Amino acid sequence: MIIQTKRQLAGLLVFTLLLQGNLLAEGEWQKQQIYQGAGCATAVAGDFTGDGKLDVICSAGSKTRLLVAPDWQEVILPHQPASFIHSAVLDVDRDGDLDYLGCRYKPGLIVWLEQPAKGASQRWKEHVIDDQLNGIHGLLAGDVDGDGHLDLVANSAQPKGPFPNSLVWYKFAVGKDGQVTWQRHVAAKGDAPGLSHYMGLGDVDGDGRADIAAGAKGGPSDTSGMGNWFAWWRAPAKKGGAWKKEIISAQEPGATNIHPTDVNGDGKMDFLASRGHGRGIYWFEAPRWQRHTIHPTLHGPHCLVVVDMDGDGDVDAATCAKDDKQVAWFENDGKGKFTTHVVGREQAAYDIRAVDLDADGDLDLLVAGQASQNVVWYRNPRNPKR
Repeated sequence: MIIQTKRQLAGLLVFTLLLQGNLLAEGEWQKQQIYQGAGCATAVAGDFTGDGKLDVICSAGSKTRLLVAPDWQEVILPHQPASFIHSAVLDVDRDGDLDYLGCRYKPGLIVWLEQPAKGASQRWKEHVIDDQLNGIHGLLAGDVDGDGHLDLVANSAQPKGPFPNSLVWYKFAVGKDGQVTWQRHVAAKGDAPGLSHYMGLGDVDGDGRADIAAGAKGGPSDTSGMGNWFAWWRAPAKKGGAWKKEIISAQEPGATNIHPTDVNGDGKMDFLASRGHGRGIYWFEAPRWQRHTIHPTLHGPHCLVVVDMDGDGDVDAATCAKDDKQVAWFENDGKGKFTTHVVGREQAAYDIRAVDLDADGDLDLLVAGQASQNVVWYRNPRNPKR
């Protein structure tokens, strides 16, 4: 009996040492912290130094921080404003490297920071895209007009200002002198009330044009009482025409994220969504938008990525719940039935991205922790290159 106890203690000691050494058993997602110190609302990855490695830019503690791989050396990118609620990356000036785009919520402001030749040591030049929106909560890069170039989608969620309760998109062009000009187009003109959050983009109706989707959280801060919905706006057939709003569901407390995607492989565009200021992950089946539950009780899935996480050809999803402090991805069987895989616990988030940070051929998860006051990434153990 004493020998058995010693063996148990020895086994426990080995297991503890493995954890302390940052070595996890095969099949587990390894958590790596790359920043800690202040609440972080958004983080994106990209090669921001030109060395071929993926770095991270995060907005934390009223500063925009470039975290340089592989050791995550911190470089402050000085500019005004210094705090962003969401961000995106684009080669704005089309010079072959990635630039950083950030947005302030209220008063609304969108800027882009131009990556210099030496991203880790030279100053990033700041350019204003727009200062007329109010309540900008999401930025989304995508080809809205189908010309083969990426555009930018944003929201103006507050009921005040020149573009109240609206969704907009920007087309940009680079002149011969290298100057970038932005043209604003209004998609949802005043018909997106209730504090919209993040947008989705895709051809919902199969007409060859990209449509825009969004969710509005509602709740106590929604003075209009017109939130708690998911909807999409049908792109006009003619340039400059009006976008038509189509309701997906008007009974979605805390609605925040929605992405058009073919969930069940039937060739029709469905929607995959989360209630980030409420509970649950769901998908809506075309064409009648029947709601299916992926996870009914997950509290605060404020961020959402919709992507093929396991490389089996169908679309999966991943989130980090800001209230339940749980990171999870949801495995699709290809027909719309999902299995929940918990990646990590005791980690809050406001933003999540799926990106191959270690260049091993699979998608990892990058999490910006607002309440956790950190930025972390979870290493996907699948590793198809192994």
